[in-house]
Amino acid sequence: MSTAELTTFHTGGIFFEGPRWHDGSWWVSDFYTHRVSRISPDGGATTVVEVESQPSGLGWLPDGSLVISSMLDHRVLRFGDGRLTVLADLSEHCGGYLNDLVVDSRGHIFVGDFGFDLHAGETPRPTGLKRVDPDGSVTVVADDVLFPNGSVVTPDGAALIVCETFGNRCTAWDLSPDGALSGRREWARFGPDIDFSGNVGSQLVLAPDGCALDAEHHLWVADAFGGRAVRVAPGGAIVDEIRAPEGMGIFACALGGESGHTLLLCSSPLADTVGPGGPLDGVLFTTDVAVPAPSLPRRVSAREHDTSPQG
Repeated sequence: MSTAELTTFHTGGIFFEGPRWHDGSWWVSDFYTHRVSRISPDGGATTVVEVESQPSGLGWLPDGSLVISSMLDHRVLRFGDGRLTVLADLSEHCGGYLNDLVVDSRGHIFVGDFGFDLHAGETPRPTGLKRVDPDGSVTVVADDVLFPNGSVVTPDGAALIVCETFGNRCTAWDLSPDGALSGRREWARFGPDIDFSGNVGSQLVLAPDGCALDAEHHLWVADAFGGRAVRVAPGGAIVDEIRAPEGMGIFACALGGESGHTLLLCSSPLADTVGPGGPLDGVLFTTDVAVPAPSLPRRVSAREHDTSPQG
């Protein structure tokens, strides 16, 4: 396993999420300060926009506008030309808070929700994976997903991989140009199916949270309850591991930097003090990894998108 050293890259948040490397900078949301920030390679942060109902997942449409999952009101927001607007309201399709998202090169946004009230201690139950199109229309594209969380689209645009935090697995689908999903399969299996009538935490071998795909088609996965990030081969074998400092968790990660070899880790204390009004103990760590981020395909322009097949 890795002996990589962690470098403290940025502090001053409560619970960082949704990290992305985009346009020469890191981008990250913070649940409880309500900020979406752009962070330069030297660690200097600029608040891009504030989201009252807790920002989480981040991505970009083909026209360059930023999209944000707004957790508490179940909305996908669009930020462009200095304005924050509602792209879609997914309330009728959500059983819990809206969660992480990913955007493909044609502007299809795939987003999940918790499926249950995590903070009230409800028993986990499945929910649906939703697709939001650039015009704001919403389609449920998969069901029976256990806490869909971090997600990636493969560089060729042909597959979507989603972490199921309470499923002991990551799941993949074939992704069509029109945004349709098919060929559902397990991409990685970490342990048996969970018996939700028993102690759920003791059955989670790995609770996959945020994730990042590398150039060898392995996933770096944040283990939400394990205080670590692991590099996972297709099928589920763990081939590398990076541990958080004692008392800290790792909840999301991203690959980027100028060379693509920087792994950014979103870390917060494993403590009840993490929440609205809590101390600013969240940290962004970085470390260098051997396998870089994959080369991404050219984004499809808005004009090209308008002439593409529609589902």
